[in-house]
Amino acid sequence: MQEYVAPHGPLPLRGDRENLCYLQKVRQQVEVNGITRPKGYRVSYHLNPDIDKHHFGRTHPMKPWRLTLANGLIMSYGMHHAMDTYTSRRATPEELAEFHSTDYLDYLRAVLPQEPVDYPTHPHNLGGHDCPLFEGLFDYCSMYCGASIDAARKLCNHESDIAINWSGGLHHAKKAEASGFCYMNDIVLAILQLLRTHPRVLYIDIDVHHGDGVEEAFSSTDRVMTLSFHKYDKDVFFPGTGPLDSTGPESNNNPGAHHTVNVPLNDGIDDEQYVSLFKTVVQSCVDRYQPSAIVLQCGADSLSGDRLGPFNLQVQGHGRCVAFCKSLRLPLLLIGGGGYTPRNVARAWTNETSIAIGCQDTLNPTIPLHTPYRSHFRQETLFPNPEELQREARANKNSPKRILEIISSINEQLKFVHLAPSVQMQEIPPDLAGLRDEVEESLREDKEDNDDDFRKEREEAIAEPMEM
Repeated sequence: MQEYVAPHGPLPLRGDRENLCYLQKVRQQVEVNGITRPKGYRVSYHLNPDIDKHHFGRTHPMKPWRLTLANGLIMSYGMHHAMDTYTSRRATPEELAEFHSTDYLDYLRAVLPQEPVDYPTHPHNLGGHDCPLFEGLFDYCSMYCGASIDAARKLCNHESDIAINWSGGLHHAKKAEASGFCYMNDIVLAILQLLRTHPRVLYIDIDVHHGDGVEEAFSSTDRVMTLSFHKYDKDVFFPGTGPLDSTGPESNNNPGAHHTVNVPLNDGIDDEQYVSLFKTVVQSCVDRYQPSAIVLQCGADSLSGDRLGPFNLQVQGHGRCVAFCKSLRLPLLLIGGGGYTPRNVARAWTNETSIAIGCQDTLNPTIPLHTPYRSHFRQETLFPNPEELQREARANKNSPKRILEIISSINEQLKFVHLAPSVQMQEIPPDLAGLRDEVEESLREDKEDNDDDFRKEREEAIAEPMEM
């Protein structure tokens, strides 16, 4: 595994002088903000800059370019100095097939780009406005899945305690169907990796939309508990699933019974109410289920002012959920998800990266002057006030009584969850490490043979494909 030790510049810098100037400014930020490697634990950061180049379409809400903003801001602060940062490679077809059907993968690989239509015209729910067929679709999916798989393996190998992949978190994708801007489910693939060494995994989702694809994938096992906090309105709000009484298979003979926990919320919930509810429910699940690892999907469409989300969460409140999960001191995989106002997505994930490395208390909230695309952030701070995020806050339609009812219902549900469930309940696909080593070795040999600048890149510490 080869480490990426130089900052990833999301802008094509013009020459050595500009590069040197940028690096000097980054080093200044490292000193000013007290950024050092965490003591007692390791954080790994997984990215593939080529993901950012993909485009769903001019009017589509999903903008992979938000990753350019996020990575640029994170690197401009110099947070990479506190992490083991890796450029991830594409997931192999064999890895993708651990969850997705072969027919579906073959179709995604072969289908040609087309203009979206009002209703999906292709198999597998493809071709509509939600899941359009754009240039490089299969590569895009393979890259974000590869990053999540690599991040999970770092946790499995005890080479990292917190692993981060902000390009992941595509939680709606099904085994053989695209859904809600999601084509492949990197979360399921990452959890399958974790289950090779961890008896129980708790999956937590703070995206404004219900984490239906992950819930469905693990509905019949007791080795994964899924916990989703989301806006719920069956008839109006996508995907229309995740009511409070949806707790898994109805039959108690099914190992997955009672291992699905849903927290359905109404418009306008704020930081104080959300964080209090989050801590209460997560702690109850951890106490009862005793997970050995946590996967936290940090969808930023739950922020106030999001193009698609109706909540009133601030960047700080969203980050407090990450801080609480970190405080549990379990192996933690942080992944992205929704988020359709790119500047605020970048703010949230930068703040949450600072929480992961432990520098949030010393971080200057003023966005560094050398940050790429700085003008796109509009406000100069990581933490805009509520009026700047959204001109008029939505009314909070979550009454204290309703919140207490949710907590009570979940506590009753958890009484049916057996402590320390069996690790033999579900067959997990065999490890593909040997196959992966062969693939990576072949790629590396091809690079050395065909790239005249390869030696120079190594000397300059520019990112290389991750080797497992």
